[in-house]
Amino acid sequence: MDATMPNSQRRPFSIKLWPPSENTRRMLVERMTNNLSSPTIFTRKYRSLSKEDAAKNAEQIEDAAFTIASQHYEKEPDGDGSSAVQLYAKECSKLILEILKKSPKTEEKEISISEVVPAVQQNLFDISKGQRAFIEAEEAEELLKPLKEPGNPYSKICFSNRSFGRGAACVAGPILASLKDQLTEVDLSDFVAGRVEAEALDVMNMFSEALEGSNLKFLNLSDNALGEKGVRAFGKLLQSQTNLEELFLINDGISQEAARAVSELVPSTGKLKILHFHNNMTGDEGAVAIAEIVKRSPLLEDFRCSSTRVGSEGGSALCEALGMCSHLKKLDLRDNMFGPEAGLVLSKALSKHENLTEVYLSYLNLEDEGAIAIANALKDSAPSLGVLEMAGNDITGEAAPAIASCIAAKQFLSKLSLGENELMDEGAIEIAKALRGHNHLEEVDMNTNALRRAGARVLAQTVLHKDQFKLLNVNGNFISEEGVDELKDIFKKSPELLASLEDNDPLGEDDDDEDEEEEKESGGEGKDGEDELESKLKNLDVK
Repeated sequence: MDATMPNSQRRPFSIKLWPPSENTRRMLVERMTNNLSSPTIFTRKYRSLSKEDAAKNAEQIEDAAFTIASQHYEKEPDGDGSSAVQLYAKECSKLILEILKKSPKTEEKEISISEVVPAVQQNLFDISKGQRAFIEAEEAEELLKPLKEPGNPYSKICFSNRSFGRGAACVAGPILASLKDQLTEVDLSDFVAGRVEAEALDVMNMFSEALEGSNLKFLNLSDNALGEKGVRAFGKLLQSQTNLEELFLINDGISQEAARAVSELVPSTGKLKILHFHNNMTGDEGAVAIAEIVKRSPLLEDFRCSSTRVGSEGGSALCEALGMCSHLKKLDLRDNMFGPEAGLVLSKALSKHENLTEVYLSYLNLEDEGAIAIANALKDSAPSLGVLEMAGNDITGEAAPAIASCIAAKQFLSKLSLGENELMDEGAIEIAKALRGHNHLEEVDMNTNALRRAGARVLAQTVLHKDQFKLLNVNGNFISEEGVDELKDIFKKSPELLASLEDNDPLGEDDDDEDEEEEKESGGEGKDGEDELESKLKNLDVK
């Protein structure tokens, strides 16, 4: 189905750590093979495997861990993948140990990876791997054959990345109907790609009827360009769900009419914990409809309504509704047009959320008024806040003290994104001072903030020796060539911690003549306006 989707014009800087390259995966298999077959504290305690058995088990362990980590990452597609990498490594280590523990003392019995792979892997039927493809009846018969086996263990199915036509849907329908009492998770994202509208709607109706009455906890209908017609095609399935905990409608052409249809057709949201709308064309009126769903979701923990063309009116309705969700942990409203007024409403809602750990508020046109209100609200709430993003909000140095005060109170902060604002050096110094005692800090993004040498230097010296720190981004600023050299020298022992500076403009507002002229007009003294900044640097004990 076709639909016009909004494109976000600005995206915060990030490095994607997931998925790992094929070379990385091969190297990990080789390392695990060695760990399973060589003398170590664990192989001495239990028993080492032959090189051949170790290689076979290592491949199966890596594949199982990769699948589990990929499932985790797919639920957080805008993350940098670090949590998926950690889970990947953790699962590999756990499965290695389980294999060694279960290895027989004699050669009589060969251990199978299926005995130690977590149930989540065994219970998942997934046809999404590989290139996107159209499937018709004959191929569907072959692909879905395991689902027809009596007593099969599958409680989770993923049909994503395979485009079902009418013939394939006729095959899948009866199979799904026979399984619906045992299914808890269904992923139908991107499963009608490239089909003409009439056929796509027929397929959706067939799947909806087949799954009607199932008792799902997880449902993903993303990437299907649903629109109102598509939403209503899934009406029987949606209306029959009473225990849904996770619902994903990402990149689905959710217009205001479609949003109203969702609100109408998902009547039971009392157990809903995760609700994701992203990259839709919802608009203000659609946001009001979504707000009604939010009001009916008191257990909501993770809400995403980013890149949905929502303005001040719709944003205010959403934010007011969020005030009723006392369990909220993760909030993503990025890339909308809220403005300061909706920001003030949001600040009132945030003051009620003690459980928040991640807040994504970039590109909302908050300006200083909205940013200050939100910073003040978060300062006195959300003690475990780990991620704060407020990039691209036209925030100036006027808001820096409030933001710094908020940051100083968040000792668990790991990621801070304030890029594409106008904080300048004085604001950067305020922020740097607030970050001094933060031992969990991993990433700071202050790109495109009209920073000069002094502000960039303070930030660099503040984050350099933090044990968990991974990346400082000060690209797109006005740092002099000497300042760039200084930054590179600060990070000479760990250059990977400093993001690229290729978009830095040393001749921007850091131009000597312009600075001298501004100083004369303001009656200021000193070199390039640096005297006051250097005074602030001394107060930070930075040399």
